Amino acid sequence: MKTEIINYKIDSETFLGFAAYPDATKFPAVIIAHTNAGRDEFIDEKAKEIATMGYLGFALDMYGDGEKVTNREEKMEKMRPLLNDRAKIVKRVNAAYNKVKTISGVDKSKIAIFGYCFGGLVSLDLARSGAKLKGCASFHGFLNNSDQFEDKSLTAKILIMHGMQDPMVGQDQLDSFYQEMNEKKADWQLHIFGDSMHSFTNPEANDPVFGAVYSELADKRSWLLLKDFLREVLA
Repeated sequence: MKTEIINYKIDSETFLGFAAYPDATKFPAVIIAHTNAGRDEFIDEKAKEIATMGYLGFALDMYGDGEKVTNREEKMEKMRPLLNDRAKIVKRVNAAYNKVKTISGVDKSKIAIFGYCFGGLVSLDLARSGAKLKGCASFHGFLNNSDQFEDKSLTAKILIMHGMQDPMVGQDQLDSFYQEMNEKKADWQLHIFGDSMHSFTNPEANDPVFGAVYSELADKRSWLLLKDFLREVLA
């Protein structure tokens, strides 16, 4: 499998994406948005797994220079300015999306995105911005909308996978998400894992007090849902 780091610029800043290529000459592309930890090995491995399905897997970089953080406080410090500036999220994720469209072999008409936690919101915001995506999926991601998307159309099919016990995504976010999707007449689905918390796909998550705990069953079930979703939207 061919893999490479792909540089792209946003203004004067350099961002480092990771691309994994399928064994084909023409292929759909799937963008993967990282958690608040940055573009780490977990996300790069997901890109490789996506490539085995016949798609380009592209792990984007939301922080710049491929920066990764491990300390919880540092993760929040890196993520918070972006959560408070959704226009910057849109600018950065659109830059990755536009870079993917220039990669040789990519079918520009067949691009999807998914993400984890913070990356779930990043993925939704790309879809909300009006990008011509086939699909958008979120694993235990934030769902809150922003006023800046009110006049934007939403054409991507949407898949949300949520842990019922997730303390970071409460009923208020769920209710506003339902309203947003229905008002925009989106093709959307939401799957709730009843006993799962935040970060249920992360084998290293083991902090019930914080509300982040790995669930092997929810991890496997949600990945199968994603695979079926990608087969549908990128067919």
